[in-house]
Amino acid sequence: MNSPARVVGARSSANGGPRSLSRRQFLSRAAKAGAILGAPLIVPASVLGRGGAVAPSERIVMGGIGIGGRGGYDLGILLQEPGVQFVAVCDVRKTRRDAVKRQVDDAYHNRDCATFRDLRELIATRTDLDAVLIATGDRWHAPAAIMAMRAGLDVFCEKPSTMSVTQGQELVATARRYGRIFQTGMQRLSEANFVFADELARSGRLGKLHTVHAHQLKFQMKTEWLPPEREPEPAECDWDMWLGPAPRRPYNAAYLRGCGAWLDYYDFGTGIAAWGSHTIGQCQSAAGVPDTSAIEYVYPGTDDANGLVCRYANGVKMVCNAQGWPQPGDKGMWRGSCGVRYEGSEGWVAVADGYARPDVSSPSLLQEFDPVMREYAARTNRGMHHIRDFLDGVRSRRPCVANETVMHRAMSTNHVANICMLLKRNVRWDPVKEEFPGDPEANRMRSRAMREPWRG
Repeated sequence: MNSPARVVGARSSANGGPRSLSRRQFLSRAAKAGAILGAPLIVPASVLGRGGAVAPSERIVMGGIGIGGRGGYDLGILLQEPGVQFVAVCDVRKTRRDAVKRQVDDAYHNRDCATFRDLRELIATRTDLDAVLIATGDRWHAPAAIMAMRAGLDVFCEKPSTMSVTQGQELVATARRYGRIFQTGMQRLSEANFVFADELARSGRLGKLHTVHAHQLKFQMKTEWLPPEREPEPAECDWDMWLGPAPRRPYNAAYLRGCGAWLDYYDFGTGIAAWGSHTIGQCQSAAGVPDTSAIEYVYPGTDDANGLVCRYANGVKMVCNAQGWPQPGDKGMWRGSCGVRYEGSEGWVAVADGYARPDVSSPSLLQEFDPVMREYAARTNRGMHHIRDFLDGVRSRRPCVANETVMHRAMSTNHVANICMLLKRNVRWDPVKEEFPGDPEANRMRSRAMREPWRG
């Protein structure tokens, strides 16, 4: 159950109440102080929210943890939101945190953005925060989100949000216990072309849905590591904090050259979830099962997971495609990244990034684009803006479209698919008990070891 709406701009205390004054209390006390001093009280129009400005007491005060790459894109959007004030950044790399500070300060025409190397210090000292943007590497997503939510913060966390099934369970439990708003970066749940395709499948316009296809990167979870190099000074790059909950591994500068350098290593990455967090989540939405996971996983006999089949309790079959994508003019499942295709008894739809409109089996389906999207908006009261959906959730306390449950169930399917690939055999999964029935070998792989002091 969600907690009652709180004063935006004031972090909740342990008992759910705001620690700082409300806007009304502030203005009332300021007025009394002005009267006592015998001087007129002059309140800038921006403070009152006039002239199109958002009053400071009504703004969502945010900080960031690990902002680079995708996180930089997210930050650019947040800095354009008049209802958001971004005030602090934490990053283990000095070049990154300094670059974000410059970007934020330039946007606000001040020098107020604070910088931190340790996320614990950010969370503990910036009691003015309402929410945080987390865009670290995969290994840090769930631990950072859990720490933030325990401190009373709402969280927008980039995907993949968890490294294991048990991490997802803990994240969901934390969000519920502390009444926090959580949104993961499965942004295609808020993009019109993908939502339209999902709606065609969900509404029965394709007939009885029987097969969905999910685009994947090729499966890799390497267990070796790169040769050691001399570690930089912690003030420049805190390698121990970069590793965080991951096993202690020797420093190598190559790991820092974008996510592609660390993504394929078991210690740091999430296998097919690099894109499966998008496409599998999308397929589960289309199949009407966003709150559960597949129950049967058929090993494809390949090293890259191409052809891996997942079956759901409602009879829908999902096929993973890891063979890239065709170029414009070629025939294939889709043209572009993160593609999905849904097949029913009366038609099909396919879409990927960069489409003007989805591909469909019949032109008549596309004629319904506007009515379908109007129906979706009326039913859900959601717009096609993923970050704004999060901000709306922070204000209203309504769960987001990619909330903790949707995230966890999509990620569970990804994690179980990874286990299927690592074991090189078929597995069965009970999404209610969240276990592999009668399979102790697979059950041991539901969690990953975490280094002290980051576990628990």
